[in-house]
Amino acid sequence: MIARSRQVALALTVALAAGAACQARSHEPTGPGRPAPSAVEPRGFTLVASGDVLPHSTIIDRARFDAGGTGYDFRPMLAGIRSVVSRADVALCHMETVYGADGDYTGYPTFKSPPEVARALAATGYDGCSTASNHTLDDGADGIRRTLDALDRAGVRHAGSARAEEEARTVTILQAGPAKVAHLAYTYGTNGIPLPDGQPWAVNLIDEARILEDARAARRAGADVVVVSTHWGTEWQDAPDEQQVTLARSLTAASSGGRPDVDLVLGTHAHVPQAYEKVNGTWVIYGMGDQIAGEMTNHQGARDPRGNQSTLGRFTFAPPARPGGRWEVTKAEFVPQLFDVDAGRVVNLNRAIAQGAGVQAVRDRIRDVVLSRGAAEDGLVMGE
Repeated sequence: MIARSRQVALALTVALAAGAACQARSHEPTGPGRPAPSAVEPRGFTLVASGDVLPHSTIIDRARFDAGGTGYDFRPMLAGIRSVVSRADVALCHMETVYGADGDYTGYPTFKSPPEVARALAATGYDGCSTASNHTLDDGADGIRRTLDALDRAGVRHAGSARAEEEARTVTILQAGPAKVAHLAYTYGTNGIPLPDGQPWAVNLIDEARILEDARAARRAGADVVVVSTHWGTEWQDAPDEQQVTLARSLTAASSGGRPDVDLVLGTHAHVPQAYEKVNGTWVIYGMGDQIAGEMTNHQGARDPRGNQSTLGRFTFAPPARPGGRWEVTKAEFVPQLFDVDAGRVVNLNRAIAQGAGVQAVRDRIRDVVLSRGAAEDGLVMGE
């Protein structure tokens, strides 16, 4: 539990200001003690991923306040994590909601978010977002169109929903240093909302055979690394459920041509941080939690601070030892985060603790959940 006091909020704000001071993207910084990389030396890349962006009505109100009462500005909310995100070679978010237009913006249960969210994601350093979720059809095909249009205008790539059949069949590939990274995304369902008439391709639904077919198509399209985002699991449950565990095992066991079909699995939806685990030699994040969300209540109707806790995963990939081999994860990290609903800001908990904020118990709870399936033994460490 977090004490909701002005003192803690002030300490978090100080920590955020310190974290936001270092924001420049730096793929391969050089300087004293760190020579420039050799032109012939194989270079790896870093990938960062974070959880659900879920703008409740209070989040929308906060963005309007941060914009000075005119328009919406979501950039301050994410400033505290920008230095981590912007330094990655490729950074992926999960845009859970669709966008509205002309001031028609709503929160739970049927979301329509201001399109200014997309500009904030780009300003934070995100290169792409998964857009397949149980809320993807909250405003039908129009919601998908507005969302993907806004992400396109902001220069943020997307995977998981589509405006046209050709787009749905096109693999989203991002450049990460020397590597090509394919991003695929799927959801367990759409809250019972049917797919738009004549558009069965509008949002990707979880189907093991389909995911593996798409992963192999991504390889054929030139992908060195295949990342699969899955909107799955049981809400408010710290432990992954049977479907998550079973699908993770199947996806990570599949291989073609001597290398795995899937190189990383990124889970969202449960509202709470869940474990990281290395399954069949491949890292799986069962659930990253909500990166941005209003004050959350669980299925018992009680306020649950876990709904504002999350992690950011950071993976360092090294090039294959032989042509056609696998890009291997040489370092796996998680960064514990909190969305402080009083300050309206994402907080890097390790940096907040270093600045004197009293949030160590929250950080430690997240750490215990993340490591609950033995990830530490496989090399997962807590990053900053």
